[in-house]
Amino acid sequence: MLRILLKKQLMEVFRRFFYDAKKQRSRSKWQIILMFTLFAFLLFALLGGMFGTYAYTLCPSLVEANVAWLYFVIFSLMAIVFGAFGSVFNTFSGLYLSKDNDLLLSMPIPVKYIVASRLLNVYLLGLMYSSLVIFPAVVIYWLVAGLSFANFIGGLILVFIISLIVLILSCLLGWVVARLSLRFKNKSFLVVLLSLVGFAVYYVVYFQAHELISVLLQNATYYGESVKEMAYGLYMFGRIGEGDLLYTTLFLGITLGLTALVWLILSSNFLKIATTNTGEKKVIYKEKMSKRKPVFFAVLGKEFRRFFSSALYMLNCGLGTILITVLAVSMIVFGGDFLPPLKTEIDLVFPGLFMAGISAVLFSAASMNNICAPSISLEGKSVLIYQSLPIPPKTILHAKAFVQIILTTIPILFAVIPMITVIDAPLAEKGIVFLLVITYVFFYAYSSLWVGLMLPNLNWTSELIPIKQSAPVIISIFGSMGLTVIFVAFYFLLGFWLGLNIAIVLAIFIALYGGATFIIIHYFNGRGGKRFANL
Repeated sequence: MLRILLKKQLMEVFRRFFYDAKKQRSRSKWQIILMFTLFAFLLFALLGGMFGTYAYTLCPSLVEANVAWLYFVIFSLMAIVFGAFGSVFNTFSGLYLSKDNDLLLSMPIPVKYIVASRLLNVYLLGLMYSSLVIFPAVVIYWLVAGLSFANFIGGLILVFIISLIVLILSCLLGWVVARLSLRFKNKSFLVVLLSLVGFAVYYVVYFQAHELISVLLQNATYYGESVKEMAYGLYMFGRIGEGDLLYTTLFLGITLGLTALVWLILSSNFLKIATTNTGEKKVIYKEKMSKRKPVFFAVLGKEFRRFFSSALYMLNCGLGTILITVLAVSMIVFGGDFLPPLKTEIDLVFPGLFMAGISAVLFSAASMNNICAPSISLEGKSVLIYQSLPIPPKTILHAKAFVQIILTTIPILFAVIPMITVIDAPLAEKGIVFLLVITYVFFYAYSSLWVGLMLPNLNWTSELIPIKQSAPVIISIFGSMGLTVIFVAFYFLLGFWLGLNIAIVLAIFIALYGGATFIIIHYFNGRGGKRFANL
């Protein structure tokens, strides 16, 4: 029974490897083997190789400085963090908020088997993620320090202990995330928030890693003694990898005891966890007046709700709003210090290039929001609802475009205004840059929506397909890159070689983008609207 339940849990995790949702059928054996082979290569060869490279960089110096325990502490902490956060989302959905709780509890299956299968599933996923970090580190240590029976057993037990710690932390963090997700009315915001925090932590660590490694290698003995004095427990833990029998036995006993405690708590409270939903409140109907809205704003509100209801949609197509906001804050805080001297240096060699460069940077920032391209495809078969309502199709198309325009224009204003305010340039040039950026925002939104209308994909089984794998998204992304390159190239052609004033060059692009936007709007008001109505 336990084997069957565990197999079920693992097949749910790797469902995409066994089932083709697009074709709605099971994959063939060779496809399954191929997908797992590629997955193993990407996971173990690339990620494992990356952590192995870090280990090879640190290990010789730390072993030579007689602080190999510090080496194991560093990589153990990395493995615990990587393993816990790698499996936490599966933990909260698979262990605490699984959709098949009612089905399993209605069957003659002992609760202990259900709990054991889910804990084993969490353990195996945590082991997979944590071993990507700690196992290469252990192997590198064996190669550098020499393999002995003590450090061989100690290294293997260290991998096992870390996997148990990851299991305990995953259960704890998964419970916290599950409770939060029940409290949040819109769970998509929780997923987006946690993802953004993860991205931020990753990039901070990534950009600081090289400097931290250099400092550590130069002062390995000093840092080792400091850690040993302030946190002797970490020293004891690091000694496990070196094969210290006493500390290995001590930590193995502690982790096994905590794991047993987690098992007892979950097994005794599983029925309460599976059948209680503290996040849902009883809805009491209250009659109230509803204000009448213009049709356009009603449709616009519906499109915003659609966007904010999908974490996948927000993360892949609306992350530009966050990044543009970061750019805006940077310009407000630091723009006055480096933009004026940078303009002076650039304009001495390429007159007018600075203003063109600012425009190109803002074009790229605006293009990070790609909400319109998959908007029509995301309607799927529910596009019939729009078509059945007494709403002009052009109103629907304009509302879809304005979701991207609003979410892009508001933050980009806070970026462009400080940029053009602090620089020394004629007022006409500043105004033209401002108009050009706003014109590009409208052009990119309407052109992306036009591509989505020309190449819709309404037959999908997962919204991942229209958001990440559809032709409109690919065309709009690479098209925006191409437009930015063309813009810079035309500056060199018209502004640098032919000597046209940069204001004239920018005005030409305002006319081009504005004219193209007007043509698309005219198309949406006529034949484009009819095309949408007949999808």
